[in-house]
Amino acid sequence: MKVTREDVENVALLSRLSIKDEDMDKNISELNDFLEYVDRLQQVDTENVAPTAHVLPVQNVFRKDVVKPSLDRELALSNAPQQEDGYFRVPKILEE
Repeated sequence: MKVTREDVENVALLSRLSIKDEDMDKNISELNDFLEYVDRLQQVDTENVAPTAHVLPVQNVFRKDVVKPSLDRELALSNAPQQEDGYFRVPKILEE
């Protein structure tokens, strides 16, 4: 399938693009090259290739969720600029 000048003008109209006349031949050539490449890809035998979402194998890099003792409350609050009733005290930022 070869792209014609009319094809490029129609696509430009539909996509609301302005293509200058001096760029028209370049665009036609690039679109033809792209379509030729897609045709080559369609000729590749993928009969015995399983579909994949990633080219490389992907594995979970997160650690296992293991229950561990928490940081002691007094130690966590020891560097807090302000604390109240065992919690961090912060300035009110939202008005009601």
